[in-house]
Parts: sequence; C-alpha cells; structure tokens
Amino acid sequence: MITIVPGFYGLTARDVELARRISAVAGELGLPADPAGLQNVQVTIDALVGPEVLPFWRALLGYVDRGDGDEDLIDPRGRGPLLWFQPMDAPRPQRNRMHIDVWVPYDRAEARVAAAVAAGGRLLTDEYAPAYWVLADAEGNEACVGTAGWTGPEPGAR
Repeated sequence: MITIVPGFYGLTARDVELARRISAVAGELGLPADPAGLQNVQVTIDALVGPEVLPFWRALLGYVDRGDGDEDLIDPRGRGPLLWFQPMDAPRPQRNRMHIDVWVPYDRAEARVAAAVAAGGRLLTDEYAPAYWVLADAEGNEACVGTAGWTGPEPGAR
C-alpha cells in the first residue's frame, strides 16, 4: 500500500491508518497481523547530471518516470523499489554515490535502527530523527531508516 500522486510517491499517515484498519478487521477474523513486515524501499543515487543518467536506468530496469517527477523512476509493475536521483551540485568523494532508504512505520523505526546496529552497523547520525536515521555497514556503505508517518497535508493537497 503506497500513495502515488503528482509530486509524491510514498507512505502517508493515511496509508498507515488504512493498514491499521485492515489489520483490525483481519484480527476480528482471526488472521494474524505482522506490522514488522511493512516497509517501502527506495534506492537513492547521487547524480551530478541526472537528466543524462536517467535514460540509462530507465532502459536498463524497464522503469518509467514517476509522472511529474524528473528525479524519480518507478517500476510500472509495482514490484521494484523507487529510484531517486538526488541532485548534486558537486561530487562528494567522501560518501557513497548510492544508498538504500528503508521506510517503516513510525513505531517500528527505532527497533529497526537498533537491529541494524546490533547486526554490525553503526549509527552515523540521528540528527533528523524521528524523520530518519543515517546508518552505515562495517565498510561504510550508508542506508537510511525513515518513518512512514507523513505529518503534512495529504499529498496533492499542497
């Protein structure tokens, strides 16, 4: 379950609430819920020349533009992760050029961060928490854990 509207692709507070309602109905029917399994994965690629690299990735993956987004590609079959080409104005050789963003429900984020750290990762910063935490594996490859709760207006209403 994910919201895809002009200008926004991701989980919103409305999506999370709908998932909670579905889980409640499933519980009434005796079906177990597993909210720990909820997540949305995004691959972020730093791009100095985004318009020049997007066609390669679009063709390679069979993805399409997100609609109004000129920095995002999505899987038209809804199976693969979103690719976001983060605009850069200068190279950053001290950091990775690509990283994974994992979006989870707000109430699961700290546990996911703790599990990643316990599995050998390290916390690079929690400066932006509870919106997101930046982590790295043992070799310094970065990943972010972000929360799924959208606190602003519903996408498209801006």
